[in-house]
Amino acid sequence: MPNFTEKELLQFIATGESDLIEFKESLSGDAATKIRESICAFANDLPKHDKPGLVFVGVKDDKTISNITVTDRLLRQLADMKTDGNIVPPPSLTVVKRRLQGKEIALVTVQPSNSPPVRYKGAIHVRIGPRRGIATSQDERILNEKRQYRDFPFDHQPIPTTGLSDLNLTQFVNEYLTAAFSDEVLAANDRSLDEQLAATKMIAAADQPVATVLGILTIGKNPQDFLPGAYVQFLRINGNEHADEIIDSQEIRGAIPELLRQLEEKLAAHNRVAVDITTSYTEQRTELYPLEALHQITRNAVMHRTYEATNAPVHVYWFNDRIEVTSPGGAYGVVTIETFGEPGLVDYRNPNLADAMKTLGFVQRFGVGIPIVKNQLAKAGYPEPEFDISNNFARVTIKARGA
Repeated sequence: MPNFTEKELLQFIATGESDLIEFKESLSGDAATKIRESICAFANDLPKHDKPGLVFVGVKDDKTISNITVTDRLLRQLADMKTDGNIVPPPSLTVVKRRLQGKEIALVTVQPSNSPPVRYKGAIHVRIGPRRGIATSQDERILNEKRQYRDFPFDHQPIPTTGLSDLNLTQFVNEYLTAAFSDEVLAANDRSLDEQLAATKMIAAADQPVATVLGILTIGKNPQDFLPGAYVQFLRINGNEHADEIIDSQEIRGAIPELLRQLEEKLAAHNRVAVDITTSYTEQRTELYPLEALHQITRNAVMHRTYEATNAPVHVYWFNDRIEVTSPGGAYGVVTIETFGEPGLVDYRNPNLADAMKTLGFVQRFGVGIPIVKNQLAKAGYPEPEFDISNNFARVTIKARGA
């Protein structure tokens, strides 16, 4: 919640009541009902201000500050409006006592709801400029669309501080579009670049050129500027314990196509080929691990991890006796801790990213990554992969042959 200065609050009062500002001289009469209606309207944020609404208790309609005493009881009465069951879903609000021009007021700060429409006693209250009242059917449709938009998966959410300049548009045109659509479709396409970006979910909309999480991850110039955990930490450890000597360390960054290419080059470099010229007339070359199994595990980690509210990267730790791949996020959707890895059971935390990775050739078919890993390891004589799954992380361990 913002902590407004006295100067800012006085400026708000000077502008008068609006669809973000409400004055009440006190809590007497029908003021409590009117405040609840205002809280409901501010939470609905029909004008899409994406700013908090403010209720000043102790300010008259003529913008002068009345000299009320703000007691603990009054503050509790205001705070209880959040949880008394009359406003649903419960709004996010704070109630504080402030002093303005030496006089006390109570300030209620209401955040826009993530789940509109919000109702007070069953009615949807809204405000647009001077208009206040019950939502029309058109208003309700807009509020429902706002909720549906916010209900999009995280990888389809816009990142408000981004723009087209944060996306590699050349890569989008030359690599992504050509992978996603046939030459015939592209030749017949008369959409603008913004429309193409919106259609592939790289930006929020053609008339709202703000990059989505998917856009930043897939064609972003510097994804980690906006999603700090969107990288891979690679360690090659000369031993079997975390405390043993680290002989190679790299933070692998960039948009996911480049990140995966760098990671797979790193895996190949450490997957040294053993040459046996003693047991056969021809030399036998054997990789330390089946490379396809390593690709599947690491690509799955990047695809299925959570990118929301975390700075944690994917960890790839290569020990002498095993490889551990750990990703933030853990079990998701229909895939539980108990059912993780079962054939045919799949869910997507990042469904749009999964589609993009398939488009770019990093995924051939959905839901077969773990079966491929198990098959590759079994054919090469390796132990079954081990899975350590929680609600917060997923770790896959591939053990060396004979370990």
